[in-house]
Amino acid sequence: MTRINNFDVIIIGAGAAGLFCASQAAKRGRSVLVLDHAKKIGEKIRISGGGRCNFTNIHTRPENFLSQNPKFCVSALSRFTPQDFIKFVDQAGIKWHEKKLGQLFCDDSAVQIIDMLLALCTKENVTLKTGVSINNVQNNKMGFRIETQDGAYQSSSLIIATGGKSIPKIGATGYGYEIAKQFGLSVIETRAGLVPLTFEGKIKELAHALSGVSVEASVMAQKTSFREGFLFTHRGLSGPSILQISNYWKEGEPLKIDLCPDYNISEILTSRKRTHGGIALQQLMGEFLPKRLVNSLGDLHMMKGNLADWSDKKLDLFGKNINQWEVVPVGSEGYRTAEVTLGGVDTRALNSRTMEAKNVDGLYFIGEVVDVTGWLGGYNFQWAWASAFAAAQSV
Repeated sequence: MTRINNFDVIIIGAGAAGLFCASQAAKRGRSVLVLDHAKKIGEKIRISGGGRCNFTNIHTRPENFLSQNPKFCVSALSRFTPQDFIKFVDQAGIKWHEKKLGQLFCDDSAVQIIDMLLALCTKENVTLKTGVSINNVQNNKMGFRIETQDGAYQSSSLIIATGGKSIPKIGATGYGYEIAKQFGLSVIETRAGLVPLTFEGKIKELAHALSGVSVEASVMAQKTSFREGFLFTHRGLSGPSILQISNYWKEGEPLKIDLCPDYNISEILTSRKRTHGGIALQQLMGEFLPKRLVNSLGDLHMMKGNLADWSDKKLDLFGKNINQWEVVPVGSEGYRTAEVTLGGVDTRALNSRTMEAKNVDGLYFIGEVVDVTGWLGGYNFQWAWASAFAAAQSV
């Protein structure tokens, strides 16, 4: 007869949400087991923020998140704030700094956040098992039975913190969505989020030729816009502004890009033509944009020579192609490079205060597996901490 190991709480997933939830539930006196199929945990934390982990954003508010139910995240975010998490970071002696737009990063390394989470779990006697393949999850009179290749485990509460599908090379899978469907919860269709966008034709050729060139730009999809860094790559467009807008862009729709958001280029060109008509178009535009970009745009729109060589109408059109450049992506780079997964477990199936499934007592979903996706800049980590804390107070 198979020996069953009993715990109050079992958490599947040893990422940001899973580890933090484990420590906070154990802090309340619960016996907690964390299971993860990966041998090396916390990889998404390790690679985040360029290796320094953008662990929260001090400007976090519900408006920074996408969901079929925008109000779902309000309760958890209000009960565990960025300042609450900063206290943990400070107590761990981790030095940090603020970059633009309220983003907080470790001074040293993202590994410090992983070490902090593991230390919190160790302090509260959390049992952590890695490299564990889960064969079956069942609901019974006692709660939940988890069968693995190295034994069976039983708990009264089960928390799914498996994350989404983004960056499969570090172990991401859709397992959490399978569990949700197994227990009758609906799942909002998923897609890659915070991801570079790809192109074909002339735009792809332009991007490839300009690979590595960056500017600050404003990018709009429908009525949503972001003004941040903008980067040409060998496959298309990237940078913070593109990653942000990728969450709002829908296939077949155009993007409107302003490569010089501080200037009305049409007005500048026509005005300078009257006073300095002999200046070369590329020379003047070099005051506002990188030389490589200026030359490529001149080639793309077949405009070279002096300002006086062109009619006001042509100069106005050239200016609009810089301030109101419209392009249509053919797609994105997909989950391979996506920072997050849009969609997930339908929030209508969950209690917003506790993260518990409404139709299955003791079953919880936290973090990225839920249909709550934050902007770039620490918001998704804050959702992980907040949703984890909410569940930990309920189990």
